[in-house]
Amino acid sequence: MEIKKNPKANLENYSKLFMQLGLVLALFVTYVAIEKKTFDRQFGDLGDVSMNADMEEEIPITERIEPEIPKTPPPPTPEKIEVVEDEKEVEETVIESTETDETEAVEVEEIVEVEEAEEVIEDVPFTIIEDVPVFPGCTGSKAELKSCFNKQMQRHFGKKFDTDLPNELGLSPGRKRIIMLFKIDRTGNIVDIRAKAPHPRLTAEAIRIIKLLPRMKPGRQRGKPVGVKYTLPMRIDVE
Repeated sequence: MEIKKNPKANLENYSKLFMQLGLVLALFVTYVAIEKKTFDRQFGDLGDVSMNADMEEEIPITERIEPEIPKTPPPPTPEKIEVVEDEKEVEETVIESTETDETEAVEVEEIVEVEEAEEVIEDVPFTIIEDVPVFPGCTGSKAELKSCFNKQMQRHFGKKFDTDLPNELGLSPGRKRIIMLFKIDRTGNIVDIRAKAPHPRLTAEAIRIIKLLPRMKPGRQRGKPVGVKYTLPMRIDVE
């Protein structure tokens, strides 16, 4: 008698279904494996670890033993000792002390004081002097004293000059020029008087007028009195 199988019990009919289910299951497992998140593994606190404890190494203390050096025996004592006298005499050097005794007198050379030469300032022109000579009666600042000095010099020449002299000399009509030069020394006196004029008598007249100037307060340069050179040009009219 032949046994017949139920067609529903035949598994070959479901092979395609099983294959599809296996494929779906494999894909699901793969997807889950890909989407799964992983975290770094954390370790607990290990506490303070001292690495020096293991690295320290005990070094045994060794003692250096130096070899003993054999001592040489002293030389034998001579049987007889001879004393030899020195023929040459040794001269002793005597070192004298350089310190002076309080009781001894010390000779000191006489100290000669040298006087410093006083700085001599040469004569300075009136135009560049720091402090101009002061004509008697002038006051004010440096500029005012300078202007006053020039005005007093012109006034002095106008008062003392002989106005009839040019006409008596027979000079040609016109304006004549007279130049007077002199110096006011360190004491305020008028010295080194010179003059230039078109006639010798006019020159002598100009020198006479300068000699009539009063004594003045001397000019000063860098705070020291100095000689001051002055030039006085004047013009006269001859008819």
